[in-house]
Amino acid sequence: MADTAGKIRPQAALAATLAGLRRRGIKVVFTNGCFDIIHAGHVKYLAMARRLGDVLVVGLNSDASVRALKGRGRPLNSAPDRAEVLAGLGCVDFVTVFGERTPERLIMKLKPDVLAKGSDWKASDIAGADFVRGRGGRVALIPFVRGRSTTALIRKARRTR
Repeated sequence: MADTAGKIRPQAALAATLAGLRRRGIKVVFTNGCFDIIHAGHVKYLAMARRLGDVLVVGLNSDASVRALKGRGRPLNSAPDRAEVLAGLGCVDFVTVFGERTPERLIMKLKPDVLAKGSDWKASDIAGADFVRGRGGRVALIPFVRGRSTTALIRKARRTR
């Protein structure tokens, strides 16, 4: 089993770690999501995000945040379980949980150099994009992996019961 304990960090501790890394010239990439059921689309997306810099940080929606975004019955997996799965991926360097509907406050705290989102997002709708660009960073849209969706997997599982 992979050692994931050092990868899952509270926000304040992670912010301090990232500040130290940035002082050494390490480029920090940030992305976020619910990651309720990890599938091939997620893995490809995270691997592409990681290639945009030296360190990949994943902001993970808390259980309450997922419910607010996705509705009753979600998430299927708890935040600690989702964090553990993400931390087990080689392309993910750090995971931290946030409770708001968007990661904007977290992005302001962590100060990433690159903000990565799926290309299914409109640039104008990406929380924290203006902050990252205002600090000289960039926003990168990663190609969406068609046919890979947690919602579609849940629907399929319900049909096959």
